[in-house]
Amino acid sequence: MYGSPWASWRPALAVREQLREISQVKIFRFIPALAIVFGLAGTSFAAAKSGWLTDYKQAQQEAKANHKLLLLDFTGSDWCGWCIKMDREVFSNPKFKEYASKNLVLLELDFPRRKPQSETERKQNEELAGQYRIEAFPTLVVLNGDGKKLWENPGFFPDGVEAFIAELEKLRKG
Repeated sequence: MYGSPWASWRPALAVREQLREISQVKIFRFIPALAIVFGLAGTSFAAAKSGWLTDYKQAQQEAKANHKLLLLDFTGSDWCGWCIKMDREVFSNPKFKEYASKNLVLLELDFPRRKPQSETERKQNEELAGQYRIEAFPTLVVLNGDGKKLWENPGFFPDGVEAFIAELEKLRKG
């Protein structure tokens, strides 16, 4: 007469299925948003390379106190191909890391296009780029503990990590 006894369940089941689909869509929309948030948080924490400082005054004080050379790396870490190559082939090399830990204070002066950077750091980096007349990336500058410029290398250092360490060792020994 009035149809199947299951007919009254069909609308309820259909609504429940629609709600389940809607909640699944919301979850799938939420996941990329969550990934973006964590990705941005991660980039701000990993702004400088491991073992590298970003504060010039702190780096200068550390170099003076520990009688080490101060290596300034003017870089465009997220867009400059030669900077990325320098990081991969020299700065990430275990030989360089070992040498640097004993003899250098490392300062990254970054000019990123996509990575977040504080206004204070951006201003400091621009002032230092002006002070040292930086015209290309990467540019490496080595200072002694008193802040005197000992050496500058504009562009990629092509001779490899051993030659780079040898150049730094000459500067260190005077």
